Amino acid sequence: MSNSMAEIDSSDVAMVIGANITWNHPVFGFMMKRAVKEKGLELIVCDPRRIDLVDHAHLWLQQRNGSDVALLMGLQHIILREGLQAREFIASRCEGFEEYRESLAFFTPAKVEELTGVKQRDLEKAARLFASAGRAALYFCMGITQHSHGVDNVLACANLQMITGNIGIEGGGINPLRGQNNVQGACDMGCIPGTFTGYQKVWDRAARRKFSRAWGIDEESLSLEEGLPLTLMIEECGKKIKALHVMGENPLISDPNLARTREALGSLDLLVVQDIFLTETARMADVVLPAVSFAEKRGTFTNTERRVLLSNQALRPPGEARQDFEIVADLAARFGHAFPRTPEELFAEIRALTPSYAGMTYDRISGTGLQWPCPSEDHPGTPILHRKEFTRGKGVLTPLTYKAPAEEPDSLWPMTLSTGRMMEHFHSGSMTRRAAVLDALVPGGVVEINPADAEKAGVKSGEKVRVVTRRGSIETFASVADRVKEGTLFVPFHFAEAAANELTNDVLDPRSKIPEYKVCAARLERME
Repeated sequence: MSNSMAEIDSSDVAMVIGANITWNHPVFGFMMKRAVKEKGLELIVCDPRRIDLVDHAHLWLQQRNGSDVALLMGLQHIILREGLQAREFIASRCEGFEEYRESLAFFTPAKVEELTGVKQRDLEKAARLFASAGRAALYFCMGITQHSHGVDNVLACANLQMITGNIGIEGGGINPLRGQNNVQGACDMGCIPGTFTGYQKVWDRAARRKFSRAWGIDEESLSLEEGLPLTLMIEECGKKIKALHVMGENPLISDPNLARTREALGSLDLLVVQDIFLTETARMADVVLPAVSFAEKRGTFTNTERRVLLSNQALRPPGEARQDFEIVADLAARFGHAFPRTPEELFAEIRALTPSYAGMTYDRISGTGLQWPCPSEDHPGTPILHRKEFTRGKGVLTPLTYKAPAEEPDSLWPMTLSTGRMMEHFHSGSMTRRAAVLDALVPGGVVEINPADAEKAGVKSGEKVRVVTRRGSIETFASVADRVKEGTLFVPFHFAEAAANELTNDVLDPRSKIPEYKVCAARLERME
């Protein structure tokens, strides 16, 4: 996030696209609803489903699944057509404007209505409101990123905020909401192939030299080549990859096209899983290393707004469960390397090697934390990024073309399937489905079906149905409601017995390598 969650109270208008905030980020969802009610925030929600936040919105744009680039670029077409762009910001802080503007010619309101299903008058209302109401914030989540053209979706978001001058100001910004509690921290610590901590590139020889000296190893032993993301690692299992160590992840529920994932993991010589429960993936493992939960850990978390927070241990770990860093350090010792063995030693290394964390100490983050970058101990942290300039200097306005989803409905697969989360459960369900209260509230999977589609199929709520795609099928229970539009289905992915990812498409975005979880062709079958 370029800005902070509390700034929702300073925004005049906010656009939410591809994010079911009240279900997936409920505390922030409450803050947003309060800002609408008490602070006069004008809210635009863009979502194919009628999510709960629609009830608090001034405008709801119900685009077709996978048509987000057309929607976002169509809004920008109208903003430029009506002269509502931030001319001074574009001139002083952006480049590539002419080529970008030419690309917008395709995205006329009429064409965008054809591609997205959103009426021209609603597009124009939204464009005028967003560009002229004042400070405008944009929030998105995995409904934007998890597509075969997810990078284009994000670039379209960046374009919108640059042409309206909503970067580097309080109450504005480009604000992706992270899907889990320490995803931001994991990325910061180098859990992205191709980076050391703080997004220092592995191919940067100066960075490689710094890290090799700190770790007391030969500089040439650190590769200049990027590693593989998870999606490509699965492809290489049994080929280049003979052994896999999985920490805190459950790919046999969360990966797309589970039949393929199951086959890939089964082809390994060794599968090691380090987790707090015997997940579906752990049951398949050759070795399970019992780890500890968040409440049994000491260390730091970095949340979605780049805020680094100190976490103190509240509970004693049960049985043979051990701290993740202790397990990793013991493994490293068996490979002949000495790793830090306390959270204090680890954080000291983070500070020494990561400029954006350099000014943080346990004392400084023990209260409400600090937001990076925080380069020195007298620095207050950075709630708002890009105030005066972008990291690269000028921001690039990117020309984009419309790309359809990899699969679209046809006569054999007449419906569009999307997946996501529910409020009551979290990710692969490895924790929440072991919580008696939550599992009692929602004990099993469902498929959301529009009433018109349910009537055609002869299906009623509570009846068992089969959802089928080119990759597989699941049996689950019908939930008939107008939350989803006609011709579409929605399946939450938490439930192993009706795993949505048996169905999802494993086609990848060519740049980010993220799968297209959010849209594929499907059909619904009534079960006798």
